[in-house]
Amino acid sequence: MIEIVMSSIIAFFILGGAFFGFVAAVGVIRLPDMYTRLHAASKSSTLGVMMMMTGTFLYFWYIEGHVDTELILAVLFIFITAPVAAHLLSRSAFHADVEPYQLTILNELKRDETGAPKDDHGERVIIEGKRRPELENREPEK
Repeated sequence: MIEIVMSSIIAFFILGGAFFGFVAAVGVIRLPDMYTRLHAASKSSTLGVMMMMTGTFLYFWYIEGHVDTELILAVLFIFITAPVAAHLLSRSAFHADVEPYQLTILNELKRDETGAPKDDHGERVIIEGKRRPELENREPEK
């Protein structure tokens, strides 16, 4: 009975990791701009690789009777470095003036660094990620 449960858990982790790896690949191919592609590549592939390595660790631990600490260290390394690398790449792209997709509603980083653009009455043009239709055709501030 325990063998069926452990085999199911191992299969869950390995198949789940393969699924998230596939989702990351589709996201990189299908998403429109650098920022969303980077999001798909970093989040989904990180989770996918971590699940696959966890499944591999469980397999070697339970089936083969071998505890491989290098797999645990690899999971921790990927968990720490992949999101940091994605964050640094996206910040670099932002400061290199890589434009987001045209339907992007709110640019939090630009608002944090320069303040949100204001209309003639001193109100913010973008409020909580919602478009203001009367100001949509306005030229962006530089």
